Amino acid sequence: MSTQKNNNPLSEQKEAYMQIPVPKEAKQRAADGIARARAERGRRFFMGNMKKIGMVAAAVVVAFGVVVNASPVMANAMVGLPVIGRITNVMTFGRYTNEKNNMTADLDIPRVEGNVAANAEMENYIKDLIAQYEAEVQRTKGEGHYAMQSSYEVVTDNKAYLSIRINTEVIEASGTQYVKIFTIDKATGAVVTLQEYVHDDAKLQAISDDIQKQMQEQMQESQTETYFIGEDGFRGLDGTESFYINEAGELVIAFDEYVVAPGSMGSVQFTIADSVWK
Repeated sequence: MSTQKNNNPLSEQKEAYMQIPVPKEAKQRAADGIARARAERGRRFFMGNMKKIGMVAAAVVVAFGVVVNASPVMANAMVGLPVIGRITNVMTFGRYTNEKNNMTADLDIPRVEGNVAANAEMENYIKDLIAQYEAEVQRTKGEGHYAMQSSYEVVTDNKAYLSIRINTEVIEASGTQYVKIFTIDKATGAVVTLQEYVHDDAKLQAISDDIQKQMQEQMQESQTETYFIGEDGFRGLDGTESFYINEAGELVIAFDEYVVAPGSMGSVQFTIADSVWK
């Protein structure tokens, strides 16, 4: 009996997605954020053999399907109609869902139409989250209390840049928020780092100084606001932080929960006036 070839394009996209390797650098960045949160609560994630688990999670454990958001915007994306109204279409390419006793995961996978490089970076990031979830399932033998949920939103869409913010929350005894923003140069299609956006170490330092100034001012104005500054906290930007451009054209820099402030502050962000660095 002859084998019929699968001509389903979504199935082919799924297979291509499964083959994307997870870079060590991407895993390390997410692992660093997890470790900081664990240190705050006196525990830490068990990371295990992440690459192996990540590939198994993506290829076998997941019921993988394309899920369209309920909004007409996402529905239009799936039939090839304009989504954002300029030159880019953003769609929900798929969703990772898993449930084992009291352990659950629900992660949306965004995709920018026609941008292979940016899609690969976002997919790698989601695959790393999947690996962390599967590592926790393995560590607890599926008997833990753990939930991971991840969604995305478009936070910048101007003539020059498109920014997609991925918001992830991990809930155990308490919740931890993680933010990853992919800012894409529309002229080149490349994901741009903060260092590449500001172009200059002196400008990056000026932005760092302004963030520290904002932290100090907020703590002086309110007793409920606390930031980690200095050796055990914020010592300056390294150019890899998540950022986007707001509607006023100003730079906004975001931090994961626990990175520069206690968990009570959640994930925090700072708006930088053009006069600070331009």
